Amino acid sequence: MMARGRFITFEGIDGAGKTTHLDWFRQQLDGKIAASGRRVVMTREPGGTALGETLRGILLNQPMDLETEALLMFASRREHLAQVIEPALARGDWVLSDRFSDATFAYQGGGRGLPRDKLEALERWVQGGFHPDLTVLFDVPTDTASERRSAARAPDKFESESEAFFERTRAEYLRRAAESPERFVIVDSTQPIDTIRKRLEDVVAGL
Repeated sequence: MMARGRFITFEGIDGAGKTTHLDWFRQQLDGKIAASGRRVVMTREPGGTALGETLRGILLNQPMDLETEALLMFASRREHLAQVIEPALARGDWVLSDRFSDATFAYQGGGRGLPRDKLEALERWVQGGFHPDLTVLFDVPTDTASERRSAARAPDKFESESEAFFERTRAEYLRRAAESPERFVIVDSTQPIDTIRKRLEDVVAGL
């Protein structure tokens, strides 16, 4: 029986640059594990399933109560775990996700101010003790992230938030990284792409 796969997440505030490296990182992982008959499943949150993608459209564009927002994030996550993540890991495949529960703590908790104990209760209910094996946090000053967002497509409701919101969101990401240093790798996303990818190559080699 093939051993359980590994679960890797990419995190960072909007404009941190993580999306630039997702597919490239997937290719590096594929090269590492293909010989063993495994594959990399790439997914995202909110989303990852038909229901999750429907909820994503609502969450990114519709105004709603903060607690409703958090509940929908975790509802999407429960479906994501049940339909995509857990089956893939059980098959021995590796899963690479653009965001997971750290984003909810950072955005709904740090950014919007939902009390941490409420998020922790939802996390226990939806995930049990399940966490990523590795989280790559792309860190960048909020003013740099703002410049990058302004050059991109029309913003969703999160991307339209104030710099103060993103300061709080970034601070929560860094707090969580300091709390779980064995799980997080922090990447300085102000560096050139080639420098970042050399850092990511080291991460892949360490896996």
